[in-house]
Amino acid sequence: MAEEKKTKKQQEREKKRLEKLAAERERTEGLKVYEKQYASFGIVCGVDEAGRGPLAGPVVAGAVILPPDCTILYINDSKKLSAKKREVLYPVIMEQAVAAGIGMATPQRIDEINILQATYEAMREAIHNLGVQPDILLNDAVTIPGISIRQIPIVKGDAKSISIGAASIIAKVTRDRLMEEYDSILPEYGFASNKGYGTKAHIEALKAYGPTPIHRKSFIKNFV
Repeated sequence: MAEEKKTKKQQEREKKRLEKLAAERERTEGLKVYEKQYASFGIVCGVDEAGRGPLAGPVVAGAVILPPDCTILYINDSKKLSAKKREVLYPVIMEQAVAAGIGMATPQRIDEINILQATYEAMREAIHNLGVQPDILLNDAVTIPGISIRQIPIVKGDAKSISIGAASIIAKVTRDRLMEEYDSILPEYGFASNKGYGTKAHIEALKAYGPTPIHRKSFIKNFV
């Protein structure tokens, strides 16, 4: 009897697992709506950034071209995923993508031309680094100046488009890894945990130790 109960529980667990998997596959197919809509234009590329808001570190952009028959599950707006899930998805995206590019703008560049223009610059670099010329860009809410490729800005695109979601993940993972490296050099600021964002502990460290070369001077005027 106990063995029978165990078997029933196992069957129920397996049933739930399969139902969740089917629901995720359906959600993922729904994320391909823009890619399918613009497929007739040619190669579709998703573009997004990570790190516009922090007080320290670069802004990083990602550009990703996924195959039309992409089967990667769990892609979403990187902010909606755990760090562990992003790290799991990163190599899968990089392996299965037709092409992927990363671009970044330094804190000094952000101070020089402002965060919005630096973000555009990082995005242009990411597109250039694809090594493949896309025919249409799906962007997370912005239109990038200085680009001749047709662009479709999609509000909250990282949660609506599989390509933009993939770009958001590779940008976020790239930036987070970089901030963790900075943490080993500048441990006082907690960059491994705060990733350069203005947490209470980060601001207190900034006041106690002063700014570092990776702080954005234009962002920290109220704290130093």
